[in-house]
Parts: sequence; structure tokens; C-alpha cells
Amino acid sequence: MSVGLIERYRDRLPFAADDPVVTLGEGSTPLIHAPTLSDRVGAEVWIKFEGLNPTGSFKDRGMTCAVSAAVREGAEAVICASTGNTSASAAAYAARAGLRCVVIVPEGRIATGKLAQALMHGARVIALNGNFDEALKLVREVVDRHPIALVNSVNRYRLEGQKTAAFEIFEQLGAIDALCIPVGNAGNITAYWKGFNEVDQKPAMFGFQAAGAAPLVEGAPVANPQTVATAIRIGNPARWEEAMNAMTSSHGAVRAVTDAQILDAYRFLASREGVFVEPASAASVAGLMVHGAGGAERVVCVCTGHGLKDPDTALDQVGGVLPCEPTLTAVESAVLG
Repeated sequence: MSVGLIERYRDRLPFAADDPVVTLGEGSTPLIHAPTLSDRVGAEVWIKFEGLNPTGSFKDRGMTCAVSAAVREGAEAVICASTGNTSASAAAYAARAGLRCVVIVPEGRIATGKLAQALMHGARVIALNGNFDEALKLVREVVDRHPIALVNSVNRYRLEGQKTAAFEIFEQLGAIDALCIPVGNAGNITAYWKGFNEVDQKPAMFGFQAAGAAPLVEGAPVANPQTVATAIRIGNPARWEEAMNAMTSSHGAVRAVTDAQILDAYRFLASREGVFVEPASAASVAGLMVHGAGGAERVVCVCTGHGLKDPDTALDQVGGVLPCEPTLTAVESAVLG
């Protein structure tokens, strides 16, 4: 039986022995050595592949804690603003808990796979004629007026769950020199830094944003963020100060990568390492390839979501399927090129 994060790390999480636990067996995701990427950047590089969580993204780590806490506190419904992965995860864990779930997404700016998940899990999905930052502002106002639990990363339980990925990295690899991670709403980098500190580790934290949605790099909110990496298309991160503290305290940095660089890393990981991630996940690898990690010798790149989250982008990046007549000659010609 798969044991979830709360059972594994209850002594380091804000849950008592008799608290309700809503789990889908999240966590325990693999660390995959990336030899081709290692050769390319001149360092020992590992991929923390969070796309192998139950709903296909790192969000499940925080959601098991956020929804368990909501059940403990008597909530009947949960709500979130989302660029996609949070909505899928919230809907799944709410379904597991028997709670109603409402998600607000930016209209036309959510990947197909994520939208399908939220709807299949029974969430009420509202498409807002606005961006993620506007959606988050509105849901925060809604929970101030109604007894609904907010499960975005402003919820402290989300970070508690997400910090466990740092525990796993330390358990599997021991000390590392640097962590490269995509940055959108900035909760995940904040959580990793919290987790590393709790096991007395201080790797340099390198956060990478898409160039069209890089408020931390530019030092000011971005009113209309744009990037192919929809999961990090956020112009005013909720955990701005905490994320900047993580990077400065660890002697890391925040940098931007272009969509072209993200898509190059996206294709590289799939075709050379056999790891299929969603575009936003590839920002960590793109950042390492373009900017490096301060001369670090052992590096972990966090890949936050599975490639099947966004099949449309994948199909746009590759060649088409070859048509073939049902004869041996035609098949031989197709096979041999």
C-alpha cells in the first residue's frame, strides 16, 4: 500500500496522530540521473520528477495537507485560483475527501490535460476573463465572505506538504550544491528552502522564470504575463518576499529564460533523457543550461509536472505521424526511411 506524505513525515508536519488524512499516495517521486545533461553542463545533474505524483504535478504534496486540514477544520468546500495544476490537484483531493471544489482559471489559458482533470474530478470550473493574479485576488475575497477553504499556496499547509520534496532529495542523495526550480507563484521554492533548512542543508537556490512573466527578475509586477509555460504565467507572485529570501540567503539567484530556451530544454529532456515534462517544468533545466548554477558540482533540477498535462504544446513541437498503406513494401519504406 502506498503511504502518503502525512504518514511518512507526520513528526515534521502540523498533524496529530488522530487527525483526518486525505491522501492519494503522493510523494516518493524519483530522482533521475541525467547523464547527457550532466555532460552538457559539466556537473552531476539529477531530475526530481514531480510529474509522477498522483495527478501529475508537485501540487499534490501541498494539497494532501491543505485538504486534510480543511476536513479537520470542518470545511464543506475548497476553492482555488489556478493556471492548471492546482485546479487538477484540488479537484482530485476534494473528490477523495467528499468536498465540493470550485476552481477559477484564466479563460483560454489552461492546458487541455489540466482542464480535463479538474472537470473529470467533478470541480466547478469558472473561466475568468482575466489573468491568474486577478483570479487569486478574487478568490481571496470570496473566502473572506464565505466558509470555504482556500487551497492556493497562500495556505500555509501547502508549503508544509511541498517542503517534503527537500527531505526526499536529502534522503536519496545527501548534500547537494544547488537546486534549480521553476518559479511562478513562488510557493514551491519557498517550500523547498524551508524543507532544506529543517534538515540542516543550505544548497544554493536558483529560481528561473519565463522572460515574459518574470516579476522577480524585473523587480516589479508584470501586468500582462505571457509565456508558453502556462504553469508559471504569473505576474505578481504570492510568495514574492519569501522566495527572494530563499535565493539571497542561499547565495543563489533568480534569472529569466525565454520561451525558445524553455522549449529547447523541453525537447532535450524528452529526446535525450527520456523524461517528458510540461513546458514550465523545463524552465529549471533551461535555466541551468543557459545560466549555470554558480559552479555547483551536484545539482538537482525540479521538474514540476508531467508532459501529458499539455499535449497540445508537445504536438506542436514534433513532426507528424507518417501515413502508410497496409503492404509490406510500404511498411518497409516507412520503417527504413
